Amino acid sequence: MNNYIQDNDKLYRYLFKDRAVRGEWVRLNQTFIDTLNTHHYPIAVQNLLGEMMVATNLLTATLKFKGNITVQIQGDGPLKLALVNGTDTQNIRALARVDGVIDEKMSLTDMIGKGVLVITIAPEEGERYQGVIALDKPTITECLEDYFVRSEQLKTKLFIRTGVFDGKPVAAGMLLQVIPDGTGTEDDFDHLATLCATVKDEELFGLTAEELLYRLYHEEMVEIYPSHKVQFFCGCSMERSGAALLLLSDQELNEVLEEHKGSIDMQCECCGTHYFFNKEAIDKLKC
Repeated sequence: MNNYIQDNDKLYRYLFKDRAVRGEWVRLNQTFIDTLNTHHYPIAVQNLLGEMMVATNLLTATLKFKGNITVQIQGDGPLKLALVNGTDTQNIRALARVDGVIDEKMSLTDMIGKGVLVITIAPEEGERYQGVIALDKPTITECLEDYFVRSEQLKTKLFIRTGVFDGKPVAAGMLLQVIPDGTGTEDDFDHLATLCATVKDEELFGLTAEELLYRLYHEEMVEIYPSHKVQFFCGCSMERSGAALLLLSDQELNEVLEEHKGSIDMQCECCGTHYFFNKEAIDKLKC
């Protein structure tokens, strides 16, 4: 087995001991494949979702509480919606809604049209926070870097790549961030960011985290923390699908049942699972 495979679908945090800068690295392999398996997204949409998934994993790793982060794009172009939700335990799911033709060479603006990027941070305890970001940069990565500067006052750099490695879809990335204790210098951060910018796709996709960090930062003292497993997890269920049905009136439910010959097929947009409800099953939901 190739050594790099051991770090597939893993997230690592690391710290530069002599510089007040922290980092994260994540690579999505099976997680990304599971996300795409039940959909036939255009390549440009696949790549965008991969970029958003990596960014969301990196963002959730900065959480200091139990909860989740949703990164969502809404627009009036052929890509109406792109949404990724990730938890502090690195469970992640994603979906997109396309209405129109999207080719591989389309830019973010071409796909989205006029739109916004919305980040929702939802702790299990406490109030939700939502930030709305203008999509005024060429990439999602640049928009998110701007978000950190404006909302967190933390200098942050993201390096995210998507593509194919060993014949399979892959998405990977790194985050560098000044530690918010006031001891970090801009020169330290810029030096490390310059080194990180030299990373190649084949390094992100084909090296272990330790090999990659050594190749980039062999003159630095880097402390790597234990990895966290990343996985696709939808969370849909018969009960949740049924609860959505119960939002309809009895008359509307009867009309839908009649239209679908006595059985309603509720398919999850994220994972593609089908949940079937006949009249008897719906009556049980009402009890």
